[in-house]
Amino acid sequence: MINFNGTIVSEDANILTQNRAFLYGDGVFETVKVLNNKVLFLEDHYFRLMSSMRVVRMEIPMNFTMEYLEEQILSTVNENSIAHSSRARITVYRNDGGYYLPKINTVSFIISAVGLEKQLYSFDKTNYEVDLYKDFYITKQLLSSIKTTNKIINITGSIFADENGLDNCILLNDSKNVVEALQGNLFMVLGDKLITPPVSEGCLNGVMRKQILSLANKIANLEVIEEVISPFDLQKADELFITNVIKGIQPITQYRKKSFSTTRSAEILEKLNEMIGTI
Repeated sequence: MINFNGTIVSEDANILTQNRAFLYGDGVFETVKVLNNKVLFLEDHYFRLMSSMRVVRMEIPMNFTMEYLEEQILSTVNENSIAHSSRARITVYRNDGGYYLPKINTVSFIISAVGLEKQLYSFDKTNYEVDLYKDFYITKQLLSSIKTTNKIINITGSIFADENGLDNCILLNDSKNVVEALQGNLFMVLGDKLITPPVSEGCLNGVMRKQILSLANKIANLEVIEEVISPFDLQKADELFITNVIKGIQPITQYRKKSFSTTRSAEILEKLNEMIGTI
């Protein structure tokens, strides 16, 4: 028997009592965009998920092929009649048993999906204001680069942003350098340079980050650099923007007293939409 919200019920009445993702954050996940019944950047998502599972010592089932996961994602969005444009999330968690030390390393997974209004990536012309989040810091380690189900820093940061009338916050690492935004990787335009923090700084090894780096490298007279960004560098930037696979590119228009243009981000957004149109 367990106590659930003040009522004594059978343990079987609540499936979370032994769920390791719920109890210990013992899970990893991928969020993907489905467009016209195709999973965008499928290979990148698949290999990042497999890498994440290996990092946390999960046993990868023999049937966990890229084709199998694609089939499971597409069957979910089709069942919900949202295959034209949707976001889907696959969460993989270690099966029940044990405390900090698991009894087994086999896994189960859940896929959920919701429809999206727009197919192509776009951004609004409205203001988008951010500030630093300094209550907690990201550590510079491999675990920070994968998507685990422990996102408490992103949650508390999102609450902080909401309480302070901000659209987003920028996260720092334990060296007090810029890492990423709450919901995506961060890019900075400074003159003819496009700069983003290296994964070694603790940022997520983002799938959209990879696409943006690839696209930007093909733009003439634009030098693409992965290097450390300090909070002081943000004040010098011409542009700042956030990337993730659902939104694509989100320009930042205001950071403290500094306003930013959106010229480069609009240029890269156009190339991104051209690219997914050929997938």
